Amino acid sequence: MSDGSWVELFPYIFFPFKIIVLGIGMFYAIKWHRDQAKKDEATKGH
Repeated sequence: MSDGSWVELFPYIFFPFKIIVLGIGMFYAIKWHRDQAKKDEATKGH
């Protein structure tokens, strides 16, 4: 059991981690684009 056990667990650790990292990256990408749009509207209004 000890031989190669971490290899069997690797997908169960890696894929949730990858999903979390991608989710955080998407959140900040959307947030940045929304902030840029607000900034553009503010400069056009004045």
